[in-house]
Amino acid sequence: MLYLLAIVGALTIAVLLWKAFGPDLRSRPSRVIGPDDDPDFLWKVDREFRRRSADGNPGPDQDPGD
Repeated sequence: MLYLLAIVGALTIAVLLWKAFGPDLRSRPSRVIGPDDDPDFLWKVDREFRRRSADGNPGPDQDPGD
């Protein structure tokens, strides 16, 4: 019985040490954000589109109308 308690105690200490000093899995970046998911990029694109629309200048996707 004493050996069983010693094993459980050793495993508990090992797990606690692993959590304290082991590799930190939460420090990895969650995912790569592409420009189409970036709110700042989308805001800049929308601002540029609205500016070009207000100026009457065709954007890169629009036909200049020869």
